Amino acid sequence: MGCEKILNLFRSELVTVNVGPKLFADALEAQGFRTVQVDWKPIANGDREMREILDLLGGLD
Repeated sequence: MGCEKILNLFRSELVTVNVGPKLFADALEAQGFRTVQVDWKPIANGDREMREILDLLGGLD
């Protein structure tokens, strides 16, 4: 049974999830692939010191 689930996965349509620059998703779409663009940025724009300050203040939750 498990093997059949894997085979079904490979038979299904490929959809990519892009968490990087939109340029990557555009390139895949230009080749005919379906893509989902995720609008994600690192906490505090990747600034380690600012992230530590946010953690001290209780984080973003």
